[in-house]
Amino acid sequence: MKIAVFSTCVYDKDFLEKYNTGHELVYFEQALNFENVGLTKGFDAVCLFVNDKANAKVLDELKENGVALVLLRCAGFNNIDLEAAEEVGIRILRVPAYSPEAVAEHTLAMILTLNRKTHKAYNRIREGNFSLESLMGFNLNGCKVALIGTGNIGKAFYKILKGFGCNVVAFDPYPDQHLIAEGLSYASLEDTLCEAEIVSLHCPLSDHSFHMINEQTLKFFKKGAMLINTSRGGLVNTPDVIQALKSGQLGYLGLDVYEQESALFFLDLSGEVIQDDLITRLISFPNVLITSHQGFFTREAMQQIAEITFANADAFVKGAAMPNEIKP
Repeated sequence: MKIAVFSTCVYDKDFLEKYNTGHELVYFEQALNFENVGLTKGFDAVCLFVNDKANAKVLDELKENGVALVLLRCAGFNNIDLEAAEEVGIRILRVPAYSPEAVAEHTLAMILTLNRKTHKAYNRIREGNFSLESLMGFNLNGCKVALIGTGNIGKAFYKILKGFGCNVVAFDPYPDQHLIAEGLSYASLEDTLCEAEIVSLHCPLSDHSFHMINEQTLKFFKKGAMLINTSRGGLVNTPDVIQALKSGQLGYLGLDVYEQESALFFLDLSGEVIQDDLITRLISFPNVLITSHQGFFTREAMQQIAEITFANADAFVKGAAMPNEIKP
């Protein structure tokens, strides 16, 4: 099968080439959108990542160009119009789980960095400044953590939090009975957020979860609390979060995702003027830590993404069962 691979970085090519099961791959650095969908002519499938756009217009053109399959190198599919895909007869396959521990561990790294200010201490020491002024943190042991979403990543993060002795309360429309048996308490979103010292988002982006962290829900946070988002940027209303940072209602912010990240993340813009006023404002805060959708980025995760992507492609070609297919 001939596959057009979009949003390709060097590391993507390395892993896809290593675990390719015999498909013809053509790589494109740019993200797929309506302006460049013409590149897909003559391909049987496209392989997409989180910032590629497959809306109804793009899917119509993909079908016209002969594409019958979309292979997602990720678990999330909010960038795909599933109804339009079904209408034109394009199958959508994803990688539902790839090393959830990778994202969970990155979440912890962001919490510890913001809390204990190790990034600032590192820079101070390199400049000969050995002072501890303004570097005080707090114990994670005993603090209340609001865990929003208890899917694979949320479960992995819960295990980590238990090891630190945190008091974890979770919100999820579908409580996990195994986690309840392990001692996890579920509550409403309001009660989960109420008086939480750390709020960590691990839920998919949908119409119901869009901007779930906003001016109203931020009021439930304990004053000076920490918010971490390693899930999807659209879960957070960025202007409202900026106001909460300015007022002190929010004491720390860690973002590995950003609502407008498609124009920024995975790119080297060090020689350019950033045109996004919201992210430049966020970067200016001393209590904000931003990473560029790095949470998934481990050797183990990249291997699993490649292996499952090609397993999906092989199943499609052979007409075999496709457990990783997603439908409306």
